[in-house]
Amino acid sequence: MKKVLVVDDSATVRQQVGLALKQGGFEMIEATDGLDGAAKIGSLPDIGMVILDVNMPGMNGIEMLEKVKQIEANASLPVIMLTTEGQHSLIERAKKAGAKGWIVKPFKPELLVAAVRKLILA
Repeated sequence: MKKVLVVDDSATVRQQVGLALKQGGFEMIEATDGLDGAAKIGSLPDIGMVILDVNMPGMNGIEMLEKVKQIEANASLPVIMLTTEGQHSLIERAKKAGAKGWIVKPFKPELLVAAVRKLILA
């Protein structure tokens, strides 16, 4: 089964997303910030998708997205941004970098799982 990498500096959000994913039949890998997330993508070959927060210390989510998508092997890796941010400029930057979706927190677990299912099985 493909795994979903959840990158968020909030343990509570990772727990909420993990519960939703587990109920949806997915396995989750956690990362605490962009640096941790980028390292896990580089070292774990069976990640099928990434759910990525924007505001994190160290390397933020958009910086991580841009870095990860520069690597040819990650070009088709689906990424959904899950964040409190709704700024049009950030959404456009994320789309340009390769994000497939943008979900604003607080999120509805069933909508998140539906988006993951759609992208991971595409």
